[in-house]
Amino acid sequence: MSEIAEKFGIKQALKDLGLSDVNNGTSTGTDFFSNGEIIESYSPVDGALIGKVKATTKEDYEKVIETATKGFKEWRTWPAPQRGEVVRQFNDELRRLKAPLGKLVSYEMGKSYQEGLGEVQEMIDICDFAVGLSRQLHGLTMHSERPGHRMYEQYHPLGVVGIISAFNFPVAVWSWNTALAWVCGDACIWKGSEKTPLTSVACQNIAARVFEENNVPAGISSLITGDYRVGEMMTNDKRVPLISATGSIRMGKIVAQAVAARLGKSLLELGGNNAIIVTPDADIKNTVIGAVFGAVGTCGQRCTSTRRLIIHESIYDKVKDAIATAYQQLRIGNPLDENNHVGPLIDKDAVKNYQHALDKVVEEGGKILVEGGVLEGEGYESGCYVKPAIAEAENHFEIVQHETFAPVLYIMKYSGDVMNALELQNGVVQGLSSAIMTNNLREAERFLSVEGSDCGIANVNIGTSGAEIGGAFGGEKETGGGRESGSDAWKIYMRRQTNTINYTTELPLAQGIKFDL
Repeated sequence: MSEIAEKFGIKQALKDLGLSDVNNGTSTGTDFFSNGEIIESYSPVDGALIGKVKATTKEDYEKVIETATKGFKEWRTWPAPQRGEVVRQFNDELRRLKAPLGKLVSYEMGKSYQEGLGEVQEMIDICDFAVGLSRQLHGLTMHSERPGHRMYEQYHPLGVVGIISAFNFPVAVWSWNTALAWVCGDACIWKGSEKTPLTSVACQNIAARVFEENNVPAGISSLITGDYRVGEMMTNDKRVPLISATGSIRMGKIVAQAVAARLGKSLLELGGNNAIIVTPDADIKNTVIGAVFGAVGTCGQRCTSTRRLIIHESIYDKVKDAIATAYQQLRIGNPLDENNHVGPLIDKDAVKNYQHALDKVVEEGGKILVEGGVLEGEGYESGCYVKPAIAEAENHFEIVQHETFAPVLYIMKYSGDVMNALELQNGVVQGLSSAIMTNNLREAERFLSVEGSDCGIANVNIGTSGAEIGGAFGGEKETGGGRESGSDAWKIYMRRQTNTINYTTELPLAQGIKFDL
């Protein structure tokens, strides 16, 4: 255990989460020994080895899917409020273990400890939502055109749900799916990121204890571990009717094609290229707060991170200078130290992508406004710490059109009215999150109108990053079109059925058709 891990209580957190033996290479996610290859988890905070797990083999996967399929057949018969009670107890455990789980998220992924705690709070919030939902899985009744008939629609559990999550939110996105899928009556198989395997194991341990105490059928919460090859086992499996996948656009296209080839269902949460429009009527102070946190929070590794700042030419210099000044105040370092604002990138491959983006924007004609660079020396031994950078750029630059998962913010001007800014904002293939900073009601309403933002999330006077549990989360265009979390996102985890009941002694046909025998 490293000095930082000892100082900030990581050893105790691992113990609290049932991960004391993660260095022995034993199997995870299944109840039997695996012969899969060993996956080592290194912290981007200090480069230290946290623990080892074993990857899921094809043989392991077959046992997992068979168990899940069998368990689903019983779990779907449990009344939804009883399933909700199990989720409530799981939520109680999350509340009890919020601090150690948040600390592990921070140490294994690299986001600040406060963000780690915030991520676990999202798990708690979605479980609260799911418990209430377990008594509200409603359908509709409607009038039949035939006398003596009644029509209604209802929702039934879908089956085994496959969940593929990314490293940047190693626990929250899983819970967005599982909490809802569980109360809907589904079994869940989760492939967490191979970059953050220990947080996945920790969550599985928590669920397994609660489920065992409640005699939940085996297989309702399962974990498989490994790289894309393990994910492919699910995406190509007809026994998994729904695949919920979070990741890059490139990954999403591969998943979508594989699932569509077998006529399965996909829920895709892919890349974002999120912009904040800053109009002449913007509150500059709030603009700086929203833009800076949106760009550097989680070291720019959120799908909702602010990538572009589109500023009206009349206030461009004022906003530019204010943002640049704020960047000089950022403290970069160990994310477990709450005095720091920005932690490390996930690994050295991410650092290379960051450096490439800065080189590319200059090559295309942009100008670096706030210098970036890789930090070295004491406290930065992992090689994953970088300086958040700002570049003046044009929206059509190739590098600006792509999502770079790093703290690189592109700023640009617009002239005229807000529709010109919207043309720039919408002029990318991604469509996840967007925001406008303005105190002008007409500008705000145009931004939210049918001719305004084309993103799944559109905010006024707050930034692009983050989302509340109560609203559906997701984006349009190449972001994938999926919706998770609140509102009616639960319907994707169920199958819809229309029912017609004839309570007469006759059998009238629809549209007055006669068929006498």
